[in-house]
Amino acid sequence: MSLERGSLRPASEAPASGEDTVVMSSGRLWRVEQILSGTLVAPIEDLLDHEEWVVLLEGSAQLEVAGELEVLRSGDWVRLGPGIPHRVLSTDPGTSWLALHVGPTGDETLGR
Repeated sequence: MSLERGSLRPASEAPASGEDTVVMSSGRLWRVEQILSGTLVAPIEDLLDHEEWVVLLEGSAQLEVAGELEVLRSGDWVRLGPGIPHRVLSTDPGTSWLALHVGPTGDETLGR
């Protein structure tokens, strides 16, 4: 086992609009990302074939998950199973997320 080390980027580095995603660490079947969000010009839609757990570190966001509105504030987290349609409707400028993606056995695409 080797040691990896790093730091989260400050929320102040979020783009003015859209999102910026940085892979913090990854393995064959998992990936940890930090996502920095600015103002969204349009909702961001996603439908994943793997598990995703995400926590809002700073800021706030509105998600639509399987047709239901979810409002997230600092410290809130959600776990999304494979095939759950979701979209980010809006975020406060300077929103910071931490996401863990876990792929099914055989999903070689997660470890980059």
